[in-house]
Amino acid sequence: MNALKLGVAGAGVMGRNHARVANDMREFDLMAVFDPDGVTADGVAAAYEASAYTDLDAFVASGIDAAVVATPNRFHADTAVALLERGVHVLVEKPIAPTVAESQRIIDAARANNRVLMVGHVERFNPAVETVKRAIADDEIISIQITRVGPFPPRMGEVGVVIDLAVHDIDIIRHLTGSEMAEVQSLLGHTHASREDSALLQFRMDNGTIAHITTNWVTPYKTRTLQVATKSRFVVADLITRQVTEYFGQQPDGSYSTRMLNSWPNEPLKKELEAFATAIKTGDAPAVTGEDGLRNLEVALRCLAE
Repeated sequence: MNALKLGVAGAGVMGRNHARVANDMREFDLMAVFDPDGVTADGVAAAYEASAYTDLDAFVASGIDAAVVATPNRFHADTAVALLERGVHVLVEKPIAPTVAESQRIIDAARANNRVLMVGHVERFNPAVETVKRAIADDEIISIQITRVGPFPPRMGEVGVVIDLAVHDIDIIRHLTGSEMAEVQSLLGHTHASREDSALLQFRMDNGTIAHITTNWVTPYKTRTLQVATKSRFVVADLITRQVTEYFGQQPDGSYSTRMLNSWPNEPLKKELEAFATAIKTGDAPAVTGEDGLRNLEVALRCLAE
């Protein structure tokens, strides 16, 4: 099949990353870049010999087959719906939208126009997460603990740590357990900002697994760790270095055997875009559906409301 003609809406940090990765993929032909800032749009488009657009309607009508929506969150619904109604397949960055109603509007537009809608929860494609999921596939999960902390990102302007960071881990927990959050408890901290910049989130899943997320913007260095305890093993993953360690075979003296698990050095964003292209070409459900994005948002909003 011919390469899909791709557009990128929003030429900020994530939009530029999508453009960079997609430009080197045989599945896509990067044709169009949209950003209301003309200098930004022109700069990114010129780097990849694409056409630049500052008008959304012109971008939507540019003849693209698929688009990545990486605009600020408040524009996700209007941008995604306009594309879907034009018959364009859409990968919308996380979170899917600011509200449940806007998220449902995007999902409904994809369904009405029979287009693929995928949500960009890129940590699903982190090789370390994939390795952990394989390691625990035949085991009963007891608990999951995720730490995602670091300094305040200057780019951040609209949301706090729950929507920006913890939503990644809500998705990971749902992905690993295949279950939904039945109970939610949250403690939020506001140190230097009107929005929360630290959060401790606890969950009990429908299947009984308990989970905990620690996240903040007040730690001077980045940490991204995933720990999963099952009936027979304990698996620890560093989501930055992609190193995964399994502890198993507890002895009477309390000691364990350990082994390193292979985690392939794939770029998660490339794997995500490959999954998007595959869903378009096969007609199968995408790896992260619009409904997944909505569920993740609903849980994050519950955390903020607690």
